[in-house]
Amino acid sequence: MYGPDSSRQPGVPKGTVTKHVWTGSKIYPGTVHDYWVYVPAQYDGEQPAAVMVFQDGSSFVNEVGAFRVPIVFDNLIHKGEMPVTIAVLIAPGVVPSRGEGQQGRFHRSHEYDAVNDRYARFLMEEMLPEVGKSYRLTNDANLRGISGSSSGGNCSFTAAWHRPDGFRRVMSFIAGFTHQRGALILPSQVRKFEGKPLRIFLQDGTGDQNIQSNWDMMAALEGAGYDAKLVVGTEGHNSKHGGPLMPDALRWVWRDWKQPIAKPVKSFASRFVDQTVEWEMVSQGHKFTEGPAVDANGDVYFSDIPNSRIHKVEHATGKVSVFRKDTGEANGLMFGPDGRLYACENGRKRIVAYDAGGKERVIAEGVGSNDLAVNGKGDVYFTEPQARRVWLVDAGGKRRVVHEGIPFPNGVRLSPDHALLLVADTMTRWVWSFQVQADGGLEYGLPFHRLEMPDEVRDGRAWAGADGFTVDTEGFLYVATDMGIQVSDPAGRTSAVLLKPGEGNPSNAVFGGPGLDTLYVTAVDKVFRRKMKRQGVFPWKAVKPPVPRL
Repeated sequence: MYGPDSSRQPGVPKGTVTKHVWTGSKIYPGTVHDYWVYVPAQYDGEQPAAVMVFQDGSSFVNEVGAFRVPIVFDNLIHKGEMPVTIAVLIAPGVVPSRGEGQQGRFHRSHEYDAVNDRYARFLMEEMLPEVGKSYRLTNDANLRGISGSSSGGNCSFTAAWHRPDGFRRVMSFIAGFTHQRGALILPSQVRKFEGKPLRIFLQDGTGDQNIQSNWDMMAALEGAGYDAKLVVGTEGHNSKHGGPLMPDALRWVWRDWKQPIAKPVKSFASRFVDQTVEWEMVSQGHKFTEGPAVDANGDVYFSDIPNSRIHKVEHATGKVSVFRKDTGEANGLMFGPDGRLYACENGRKRIVAYDAGGKERVIAEGVGSNDLAVNGKGDVYFTEPQARRVWLVDAGGKRRVVHEGIPFPNGVRLSPDHALLLVADTMTRWVWSFQVQADGGLEYGLPFHRLEMPDEVRDGRAWAGADGFTVDTEGFLYVATDMGIQVSDPAGRTSAVLLKPGEGNPSNAVFGGPGLDTLYVTAVDKVFRRKMKRQGVFPWKAVKPPVPRL
């Protein structure tokens, strides 16, 4: 039954609704989107208004329909139960037909059921800026919400999940987190990913075939510590229950709106990091940082490839200094058992080793290199991505190819006990695992560690984007990927994902500090660090890890 907040009330100021058409999308080329803008009577343009986006806009804007957004907004804003909020109500896109007898292309499922960030970008880069030309809209994600029903409910959660910097209050009615376009992975991601500052309201009915997926999603949200609520009725896949709930749902998601929504701290990531501790920026202003390596004191070195420099971070003070200039565009770095810093001088097609004063000795010449690993004997493994090769230069200087064929071999590390060589393939979702033989050769190679990856092609890429990585004493991998720092257990399963430090994709990671309990991460032009609950290893010292949980 509808309550009084879903009906016009005497003395309540009435907002305005205008209809518009958006045809300039670059994110969904060729589409036409009808949309409506509701502006409350209390909006005066002096202060930016809160924003809420609704999918299937014609259904939500209808004052005699199920949800009646303009009426409910008028009543709740008048009573101070939600802030002065402009609603943007958008219909799914259509690519119109070219003429009679031809069908247009309907984008509802493509936009709403997808599990990527494309629709969130459409809202943040196109629709809201367009509405912002006429009205002052807040940029504060804490004051931006999103809602929808059925596939539009999926879309609302997915947009906020990918872009909590854009939307933090979610209302999802009769959504189905199922396998239509892969949304069944979302509860799993909620469990694995480091917490995001979101508040989520879910609604469904026991007569809906999607109810199981909502129970699964709610269990994941509760387990990870999210501020979430699931209201279950007896209806099927319709709005008979959700429509009357609209006022209560809005009150719930907008309660205490002046206080920021907290980041939950109970996801699987809490086994590896205190989620209340954020990334600390150590250094910035570089061109592209890579190759973090730890020395025997726990200090960390990193390369700035385009500037041909290697920098040193003194862990205790955070002081950053230049260790070596003119490095031949050095990329991967790693200390060896002799205390020297080994480097991939890809610009000069060679591997070198620097002593404490920065003086170099050539280890290998005439070969491209990207990243490297050094064992306790001084053997050097390195990757040559363009040739799809993994090389070994033994301590005596003999060089040979030990594996060929990985599509794009990138980061390379030894397991804590040096029994396995691990190689990240940037162009797939895998980190390969090889058993190291007595002569340094590799056997029994498999794509072993399975990483999370984005759902669609972007800039010609459809892969996890695995780059450099490091390992801890228990054999867990910490892999820099496009989705964040992915933690993979020794059995090859992604156990957790730490959110990216900064805005760019991370490129590499290493444990630093005297206790090797601080994770350093290079990311575009910056370097970050964060205290961890796990301990790393000195790469030149073999340490036997415990038997993994299977």
